[in-house]
Amino acid sequence: MSDSHLARIATDAGTAGLLADAFAEWFGAAVAAFEKDDGSWNAEIHFETAPDQVKIKELVQAVAGEAASAGVKFESIAERDWVATSLAGLRPVTAGRFVVHGAHDRPAIPARCCSIEIEAGLAFGTGHHGTTRGCLLAFDRILRTPRPHRVLDVGTGTGVLAIAAAKALQRRVLATDIDARAVRVAKDNARINRVAPGIEVVHAPGLSVRRIHERAPYDLVFANILLAPLRLLAVPMIRLLSPGACVILSGLMASQSNAALAAYRAQGLALERRIVSDGWATLVLRRRA
Repeated sequence: MSDSHLARIATDAGTAGLLADAFAEWFGAAVAAFEKDDGSWNAEIHFETAPDQVKIKELVQAVAGEAASAGVKFESIAERDWVATSLAGLRPVTAGRFVVHGAHDRPAIPARCCSIEIEAGLAFGTGHHGTTRGCLLAFDRILRTPRPHRVLDVGTGTGVLAIAAAKALQRRVLATDIDARAVRVAKDNARINRVAPGIEVVHAPGLSVRRIHERAPYDLVFANILLAPLRLLAVPMIRLLSPGACVILSGLMASQSNAALAAYRAQGLALERRIVSDGWATLVLRRRA
């Protein structure tokens, strides 16, 4: 078993999430952002081969500043130690009726909860980030109203939101991602959660893929990505929505939420709710009936 390589940055919750997202996007690396028992946060980036330490520090500085860059620590660890570290650090996350957890916490999850099991080795998109938790909280509240029938999850990542929708609604969900690896991960997690027959996962950049249009119109759309692609999706998305449809947007720092909101208001969507968690914003929008 070969060693893996780790870059660890001790920081606050918002910055840890930013760093995890940035490194996942730039390198496709396995990343984690999680809270320690003492209330501090770590961002951890795992590489299969030894990274260029100077480059990593430069990238950390670009995202989080000089102090964070100076505090980066590099380690070489055995693969079995990385898994053990992930299991210890990723505690269950509760968002309304939903609990996102790893296999190691399965026996401790109350039966009344809607549990979503995500492997700790796939730490990005596990629900420990404020954007995913915000989407789950928004969805939990939507479930108190007339429930949507057709659901689309754009940028599904590990499939957390698609799995939540398939379990809570008992209806088929279409999930997409631009990253082929994420498509494989989401399919694996759907099988782990026993909802694979209810989730169709497709490799799709944006909303132009034929399968997306075949399943339209949608009553609920999740889009937990980043500000730039969210703004680009506003115009094509409106054509896929049913009257009265709900759109849950996230992947936004709190300071970016108004920029995203403006793009969707221009298409006739109205803001119903704004959820802020760990410095990240989730927007709940509604198309006029």
